[in-house]
Amino acid sequence: MKDLVQKLQSKKLIFKSLKPIEPKALGSRKRVQIYLGVDLKSYYTLIMVLEKKSRFLQKEAQELLALHEKLETLQESKIKKNHLFIKAPLCSKAKALLEKEKWKVWHES
Repeated sequence: MKDLVQKLQSKKLIFKSLKPIEPKALGSRKRVQIYLGVDLKSYYTLIMVLEKKSRFLQKEAQELLALHEKLETLQESKIKKNHLFIKAPLCSKAKALLEKEKWKVWHES
């Protein structure tokens, strides 16, 4: 959690609160870390951290979008900003899909 907060501060993302969400609570078996934060303007922000060795494909991007929708219905509120910190080879079509849906993708090597 401390590493994540340092990454967020380096990207100038500061939150009033940041709580982890278990993927099982959303009905997912994905190995992704999910955090829901409230920024200084009181907007909800979704942060997903994904580490894997294989390539991140467009199909997996669609699964993350579905998790986002499930979380919105679970929270009963709109999530304004979405960030994905990914440490894996990234498919250009997956990145384009996420950026089209107004996600900010932070690719780490």
